[in-house]
Amino acid sequence: MQNVDYIIVGDGYAALFFAHQLTKNKKSFIIFSEGRKSASQISAGIVNPVVLKKFTTFWLAQEQLDFLKISLDEIEKYTKKNYLIISPIHRIFHDENEQKLWLKKSQTEDLSNFLDENFTHIEDVKNDFKTGMVKQSARLDVHGFFIDLLKFHERNSQLIKQKFNYDRVDIENSTYQGFQFKNIVFCEGMGVTNNPYFSDIPVIPNKGHHIRVKLSQPIPENITIKKKHFLFPLQNNLYFYGGTYDREQLHSHIDESAVEQLQNGLSEFYQRDFSIEEVYFGFRPTVKDRRPIVGRHSDHPNLYVFNGLGARGILNGCYFSKTLYDFIESKIDLPQEISLDRFNKTKDAL
Repeated sequence: MQNVDYIIVGDGYAALFFAHQLTKNKKSFIIFSEGRKSASQISAGIVNPVVLKKFTTFWLAQEQLDFLKISLDEIEKYTKKNYLIISPIHRIFHDENEQKLWLKKSQTEDLSNFLDENFTHIEDVKNDFKTGMVKQSARLDVHGFFIDLLKFHERNSQLIKQKFNYDRVDIENSTYQGFQFKNIVFCEGMGVTNNPYFSDIPVIPNKGHHIRVKLSQPIPENITIKKKHFLFPLQNNLYFYGGTYDREQLHSHIDESAVEQLQNGLSEFYQRDFSIEEVYFGFRPTVKDRRPIVGRHSDHPNLYVFNGLGARGILNGCYFSKTLYDFIESKIDLPQEISLDRFNKTKDAL
């Protein structure tokens, strides 16, 4: 029987950022990965402190940005790579009213550190009203991040490529298939709906598609363009364009209407020829109040959940991994905004 401090179930942002907290604090752990590409692993990897539809920001945005940079510097010490790509977002304005709203918001205390007051015109794309740059925005090298970290954990005998079997958990003796564990942390995304311990948490699937395209005329390499969706360069002369948000069409295959939506969205500002080379989709776990779900099982005190990261998986996963670690190891209370208990209190009020 192998003793471990933690079993982590899942292999997305929540799982790997929590694994980083354990690595940093010299805790022993095993990650169970099904080996299928999660929503995290096909995500755009956008690091963005601004809601670009309304030009607003969100809870703890600056703190999350700062903590991400610290964490990626720490991860670099053992992977020898830093996965943050400096590729600021340039939001294409639809009209003069959007320009004026952006300027007005850029003067506010909440947004002055995020909205650049100087507008830019980008060559080779249609941006008649120019673009606004989001300061401190960037991208994560998603492919490199997951490939390298999963390989690192595999080399260190911390990764098991196997579907986790809930029926084999012996709660009373804290064992699972040859492992004696102190805690299990479930970081399963939408897979949590099959988890008998946490299947009732209110995560809502949000289906997202993106396309990978070849452009007949390249665009600037060092920026991320945003109008309806995000466009930025990948390797092999491909570009990422996406992603969509759909809470209705939740079948497990490509939705042609989503592909058409992306094709039309790209055509609005890239008015040259392009070809769609690949189509991807995944299911983001979202929560009605747009906050992650972090907490301990009410009956089994060594079972935990870390879920509901939504479209801001990188920032939420990184920042709240430490919050969860501190909750478990140092008995520091979880903020009510993200605590699993907030839903129980809602039920009690009813």
